[in-house]
Amino acid sequence: MERLVVAAAIIVIVIAIAGALRRRRPDAPTQVVHEVPQQLDRADFDRPDAEWLLVVFTSATCHTCADVVAKASVLDSASVGVVDVEFSAARELHRRYGIEAVPALVLADRDGVVQRSFVGRVSATDLWAAVAEARQPGSTPSGRGEGCDGSAGG
Repeated sequence: MERLVVAAAIIVIVIAIAGALRRRRPDAPTQVVHEVPQQLDRADFDRPDAEWLLVVFTSATCHTCADVVAKASVLDSASVGVVDVEFSAARELHRRYGIEAVPALVLADRDGVVQRSFVGRVSATDLWAAVAEARQPGSTPSGRGEGCDGSAGG
């Protein structure tokens, strides 16, 4: 009789463990988050005198980078300096600012404070709206100059 009670207890424990394991959800996939600098030393880049500095961190091996640089270059003007910082030509700047993914764009104000940022592919509309909104708050329809994912960076 004692063996029957022990066997029944073991069965109950095994059933409880199996039920708990069945309800357990698998861990969420790892999410990679790439940081962008929050502050730039404008003296590190060409066009430190421009009111706004749009820095595009790129790599020659990045297929998306050329497209992003082309979209950013349209914004180059007397008040917006656009600078392409290519990895092989400026490894030290990539290291200094902790750039781990390209393309990475940062829009810094006159003090070097990053006001907007993007990592990865960006549409011309989102980029141009973010720059317009940073330069003149309230100028975009949403009033926030955000990308499709809702992130304005900076």
